[in-house]
Amino acid sequence: MDGEALRDRLLALTEGETDAVALMATVACEVHHADARFDWTGFYRVVAPGLLKIGPYQGGHGCLTIPFSRGVCGAAARTGEAQIVDDVAAFPGHIACSSTTRSELVLPVWNGAGALIGVFDIDSDQPAAFTRADADLFSALLTEVFKTC
Repeated sequence: MDGEALRDRLLALTEGETDAVALMATVACEVHHADARFDWTGFYRVVAPGLLKIGPYQGGHGCLTIPFSRGVCGAAARTGEAQIVDDVAAFPGHIACSSTTRSELVLPVWNGAGALIGVFDIDSDQPAAFTRADADLFSALLTEVFKTC
């Protein structure tokens, strides 16, 4: 994956956009098609205190709602920290939205005012598919893209 080319493409596509859902849809689509490791790519939006609901995504069906208290997405929302999970079966409280998911990267998404608006979830059907470099790349991208909403 060419992270710099992906960044440039995303920034060009989202320039001037302030609607969070439009931004999420564009990011999910572009990131999903950027790397063969990515089996499911999408967002869960904060819709109530302690509750995430499915947002724009690419891939098979996702879970409709996820409480902050459960799963990898909930952990990212609850802690505000990137979650890199090499083996989802070994993650306490993992929610199996898809039987093909083997590893996962989930990042909190903040708006320009610093409020948590959701999490960005990338699943892979390969074990240990994600690195700290992936987390850093996507964290920086998310910060740039969502600063306007």
